[in-house]
This record gives sequence, C-alpha cells and structure tokens, in this order.
Amino acid sequence: MTILFQALVLALVVLSFVLVVGVPVVLATPGEWQRYQRVIYLGAGVWTLLVIAVGLMDVLFI
Repeated sequence: MTILFQALVLALVVLSFVLVVGVPVVLATPGEWQRYQRVIYLGAGVWTLLVIAVGLMDVLFI
C-alpha cells in the first residue's frame, strides 16, 4: 500500500507541476485555448481525482 500511496503522490506532484506551467502558457498563446481546452479540462479532472484518492488513502490506509 505504501508504494501505491507514494506513486499517487508522485503523480499528483508531477501533474500539478505540468498544469502550473502549461495552463498559463496555453492561456497566453493566442488561439491555443480552443486547441487544448479538452486537455486542460482532462488534466484538471485527473488532478481532482488524484487529490481525492491521496486523501482517502491517507485517511483509510496509512
């Protein structure tokens, strides 16, 4: 369980870094919002699920 928890935390940190860097770049570049809108929403959804999963694992298993 600890390895799974650590993997989820690592995925959360990496995805957070990608979103922190990528979202402003996409929003600042003209015309890119329409092109990458689904990717940004998908990343935000996955990020939300990772936050919930890490929180639940922390409370229930660790």
